[in-house]
Amino acid sequence: MNSVIEKAKTIKLLAMDVDGVLTNGSLYFGNSGEEMKAFSILDGLGIKLLRDAGIKPAIITGRCSELVKRRAGELKIELIYQGREDKLVALEELRADLGLEMSEIAYVGDDLPDLSAIRKAGLGITVANGHEFVARHADWQTRAAGGSGAIREVCELILTAQGKLNSALEQYL
Repeated sequence: MNSVIEKAKTIKLLAMDVDGVLTNGSLYFGNSGEEMKAFSILDGLGIKLLRDAGIKPAIITGRCSELVKRRAGELKIELIYQGREDKLVALEELRADLGLEMSEIAYVGDDLPDLSAIRKAGLGITVANGHEFVARHADWQTRAAGGSGAIREVCELILTAQGKLNSALEQYL
């Protein structure tokens, strides 16, 4: 855990997959073809705390969805890469665009398409219900499942490592 805390100290960007990370991975389709997803309020507040502490959130997802665009807008996530099946290529583009080093980026994914980005990021994370092979190659695995507060857990880990969690929480006193 000490190496995870050390890696988290330098994070300036948290990049996340959507399905299986910000959601539980289920896709719901209505009779009229509409798509539905459930997002955790816990994760949303975690992202807000992280953003308010000066750490940028980003989304990299293989699917394209208006729901993701809407949720990102609600959370003020400006960095959204949809329709990107090669997550590592998207992560490299994001890194270059922001002028960051990989050591300054955390990436959270849950399945095989995320594995290359998890391995290349400075802090590679998977969720509790992430694929076992992915978990073996991640630096850390959350206790919470995707869509059930896993991202909140990641946000609080980063904020704790950087000594920013207490001040982030105290604003609610």
